[in-house]
Amino acid sequence: MRGGFPGGVHPSEKKELTAESPIKPGPAVKQAAVLLSQHTGAICKPAVKEGESVQAGQVVGDSDAFISAPVHSPIDGKVALITLQSHPVIGRAPAVIIVPDAVNPAKRPQPKPQERFPLDLDIEKYTPQQITTAARKAGIVGLGGAGFPTAVKLEPNPEKPKDFLIINGCECEPYITCDYRVMLEWTNQVITGIRLARKATGHPKTIVAIEDNKPKAVEALGNALKRAPGCKDINVIELKTKYPQGGERQLIKSVLDRFVPTGGIPPMIGVVVLNVATAAAIADAVMFDSPLTHRVVTVTGEAIARPGNYYVAIGTPVKELIDFCGGVTQPSAKVVIGGPMMGIAIADLSTPVTKTTGAVTVLTKEQIGTVKFTRRQTPCIHCGRCLQVCPERLNPTRIAHAVKNNLMDIAQSYFINACIECGCCSYICPANIELTGLIRTGKIYLARQKKLMPS
Repeated sequence: MRGGFPGGVHPSEKKELTAESPIKPGPAVKQAAVLLSQHTGAICKPAVKEGESVQAGQVVGDSDAFISAPVHSPIDGKVALITLQSHPVIGRAPAVIIVPDAVNPAKRPQPKPQERFPLDLDIEKYTPQQITTAARKAGIVGLGGAGFPTAVKLEPNPEKPKDFLIINGCECEPYITCDYRVMLEWTNQVITGIRLARKATGHPKTIVAIEDNKPKAVEALGNALKRAPGCKDINVIELKTKYPQGGERQLIKSVLDRFVPTGGIPPMIGVVVLNVATAAAIADAVMFDSPLTHRVVTVTGEAIARPGNYYVAIGTPVKELIDFCGGVTQPSAKVVIGGPMMGIAIADLSTPVTKTTGAVTVLTKEQIGTVKFTRRQTPCIHCGRCLQVCPERLNPTRIAHAVKNNLMDIAQSYFINACIECGCCSYICPANIELTGLIRTGKIYLARQKKLMPS
């Protein structure tokens, strides 16, 4: 067992709702709203016009910026509209609205069969640049939640060579099991993606990191790596289950005992971190020229009639996905994109699934009520618990109160942008202060001031 990271909490995992649910096809697409902002970096510009016919996999938005990623149509159809659409992070963003062809209605996508990815696939015919170009062309971004364009991570940099590649299979957020099922069911595809990413990054030392509450995944990937060519030196390590172990910076500290500088990124210290689902997407892009048009989404929560893991077209409205799972069976208070710790509650159920939507979690009124409504927010008692659990060693209360009083210069002096929005401070706060929400609001406000985000 490797070392850990400072802070962190141990929330109830709640993964039993979907952990044993195999990946199934999601709903047939009635209308896809493909947001032009689904990644860190520059927002895409439309590459199609209203009324234009498009094919599944066709680029419908792109940008010339280095840090960006194109977006593609998940279906054959016609561009009905290019308009603003609800966005789970920035409120509203431009989107390409596509309706399926009446003659050739959208078919439910099938999860990728293992036969398509035998472990001995020949990857030697691909150069590092071909792998990187394929990832860029396919629009692959970090599927663990951050959405950083993968091609930028893979891009060779002679001045700062990469000496470690970490494959992140921790999935520490409560409720979510999409990555777990990918590791169990798409094992060969994940291994192929790891081999390709390793080659693209210059064959660095490679480690697959999985929390110790997923022994089946540890076994599946470990056994597959022993059989795959050139992978016998890749180690699968178990990490102590603690939230947010899957955070990029926390993972690097646990695995390598290295610190990523505040405001920096892992390649600055010679490390690349890729999510297991991202590795699977790389394999699909390189071996079969498949763009990222679908992803596995965990639909979960005690209120969902049929919680499970579904292979869903990007652009599918959240409401259609919930209805496909039988709707809700008890009074619900929040629909969250993601999990209960780092996820974002949405008010508009027409909000579409994006590349970074790992889960849709429905929280009941009873769950929310026991935490917030029956215990009102009270003044901060300066107990220091938020400082103890913050994995970035920040002072969340000072930052949140500065945002609340519109003192953004003070918020910045306490390193507001270093916050990873993990939610540990809100989870532990005995005064029920929504610290993470205030910090997230402050970051959005600052980004809009600097015109890095639309108002």
